[in-house]
Amino acid sequence: MLHRNAPLSPEGRLRLVQRCPHRPIAHVAAEMGISRACASKWVNRYRRHGELGLLDRSSTPRHQPTATGSDVVARIEALRRAEKWSASRIAFELQAEGISLSRRTVSRHLLALGLNRRRFIDPSGDTNREPRKITARRPGHMVHIDVKKVGRIPEGGGWRVHGRGSHQAKAVERRKSKGARGGYVYLYSAVDGFSRLAYTEALADEKADTAIVFLHRARAWFAAHGITHIERIVTDNGACYRAGAFARPGQPASRPGHTPTTQPYVTPHPSPTGYPRTSPNPSANTSAKCRPRRSPNCSSCVRQENPSARISASGPAFLTAGRS
Repeated sequence: MLHRNAPLSPEGRLRLVQRCPHRPIAHVAAEMGISRACASKWVNRYRRHGELGLLDRSSTPRHQPTATGSDVVARIEALRRAEKWSASRIAFELQAEGISLSRRTVSRHLLALGLNRRRFIDPSGDTNREPRKITARRPGHMVHIDVKKVGRIPEGGGWRVHGRGSHQAKAVERRKSKGARGGYVYLYSAVDGFSRLAYTEALADEKADTAIVFLHRARAWFAAHGITHIERIVTDNGACYRAGAFARPGQPASRPGHTPTTQPYVTPHPSPTGYPRTSPNPSANTSAKCRPRRSPNCSSCVRQENPSARISASGPAFLTAGRS
């Protein structure tokens, strides 16, 4: 695609080569506002290939020794069409077959194949995703955590209570015109999935450090009400839960008095039978943090090799319920 300041289009290149047989190339190039080298390039292309040589060429290299093989691309297309898997799942399955490709590479090939969107696979909109219930079997088995952002209500109530044009509503507008803002409050809630016992706090922000201290206070509150052991924490993909300070174990908090949390148990490639999925290739069962060598001290490797060890004695395991 030509940029807006391009001096030559395919039609302009044709006019250039039509003038050059009767006049010096340098004179024609000066008239058209380009260099003599540029004019010579298009004249030579026209002499070799005709009008087809005046079209733009692809910038893709002619030789790509590290390019993905056609058989691998065909395998990616087959998995996408047959199983409707995401790029992450396809990369995981290829790793199990001994083919090492990153998720980004798989995504690039899906885009080139025109299969990057689910609606491109099934015009009818059919999907292979089935909703699954998260069932807690005992108190503390699964604790759900979420944050709700709500606006602060003005003191004495706002216009929804007193009506527009009321004395209270006008007082609020006057405060706003002077720069006063009510702001927002963030309601952190932790609900036990079995007993439905809930703990809520109104906090100032939704940062990872705030989520960490809320989690520890919630654990203490649940312990005071008889739930002494929390096995799993279920969250969404909120930024405070995906932050490294919330996820990594043994990391000090950024403010004094904050304590670190434990390593989350997150499996991004669920299998039809549930979590975790063990690959037939032992080398593919290692986590991304310790690949290609398996470390005996890596908790992710221990959980992949022994799924029963995913509930750590030092704290709860974490499950991330992603948004579809």
